Amino acid sequence: MSVEVWCLSFRQPYAGLILNGVKTVETRWRPLLVCMENYTLGIHIAHRDWEGHEWSDVLNRPMGMKQEVIQELIESGERFGRGVVAGLVDVGVTWQCPPSLEGEELQQLERSALLIGLEQKHLTQLSNPRWLKEPLVARGGRDLWAVEIPNELIP
Repeated sequence: MSVEVWCLSFRQPYAGLILNGVKTVETRWRPLLVCMENYTLGIHIAHRDWEGHEWSDVLNRPMGMKQEVIQELIESGERFGRGVVAGLVDVGVTWQCPPSLEGEELQQLERSALLIGLEQKHLTQLSNPRWLKEPLVARGGRDLWAVEIPNELIP
């Protein structure tokens, strides 16, 4: 038996940071995950890395994480390698970040998203991250795509 879920590819280190519960808000320029509210999303780890270092700046400065802790998170996120569905996360509400948002409210969202410059982006709440028992090798797709996950891999 298996379960079919919608899946989304994430570049590292974001995939691992989602599955380790550090990144709890996903950001997109369009409301891609609005149709996924109250559903479970598969997290696919793409082969390529995220090109920017905003995530590191947010972890270092506003969150005050030490470099050793950040390194442990990155290594943990690589435990299953690349090109695999590695876990599941529950999808919450999606909203558009207003351009007028500032101060502590904006900083909290930036910490949750591990990204700065959220104005006008569509933000989606993520919760209950869990790693699969083993990785499921799968070719990633653009946007949302369906994947069959065998029941024995689901935690």
